[in-house]
Amino acid sequence: MSQSVVELLEIERGIIQVTMQDRVHKNTFTLEMTHGLREAFHTIQNDSTCKVVILTGYDNYFATGGTQEGLLAIHEGTSKFTDENIYSLALNCKVPVIAAMQGHAVGGGFVMGLFSDFVILSKESMYTTNFMRYGFTPGMGATFIIPQKLGFSLGEELLLNGGNYRGAELEKRGVPFPVLPRKEVRSYGLDLARQLAEKPRFSLITLKDHLVAPLRDKLPKIVEQELIMHEKTFHQAEVKERIINLFGK
Repeated sequence: MSQSVVELLEIERGIIQVTMQDRVHKNTFTLEMTHGLREAFHTIQNDSTCKVVILTGYDNYFATGGTQEGLLAIHEGTSKFTDENIYSLALNCKVPVIAAMQGHAVGGGFVMGLFSDFVILSKESMYTTNFMRYGFTPGMGATFIIPQKLGFSLGEELLLNGGNYRGAELEKRGVPFPVLPRKEVRSYGLDLARQLAEKPRFSLITLKDHLVAPLRDKLPKIVEQELIMHEKTFHQAEVKERIINLFGK
């Protein structure tokens, strides 16, 4: 399967790579991107030979979150982040998913990557949960997965502050992921995928089901709470001004 912005390719037996490559929109979550990701993971779910997935981006971009139009639609009340559920694609995938975040990961793009079973960051890239920079509370399961994967103190800082953090800085702060030079991220991910692909597929699926069951069980309630917070925070006039004036800066 190959689409204009999402490419799905079996790079070795049992190893499928999903590459986000929307160079025009720098891997923001356009409708084409979200539909492409959902179709890619639907194909993987129905592939009886796949043992592991590598999710990655292009050049120095991994995924950069919602579009300005999408955020304004949520502000106006005509859309919700749950309308296009891509944040839990990796979590709900049968087989292990490796997020090879070789490039910048912004907002929902960073959150989506953290729902993977393995996370690899690059020293040079920027990682941020910048929801509060625009004045609205986080969504896409961020309030759950960020503290879960990064630890409560650092996770709370990222969520409340909404600042930008280089991978090298997060490494110093003790994130529990490999943080490598950008040029080494994908090769590290492939080596890891090869190790996983040596195992029986059924055993990989069975163990992942067991390990992520608590996350899958808790996520719907968290998302429900995030939507309630959005009703309280997203529709402020100041939020619209911030989305218009600060987007992409």
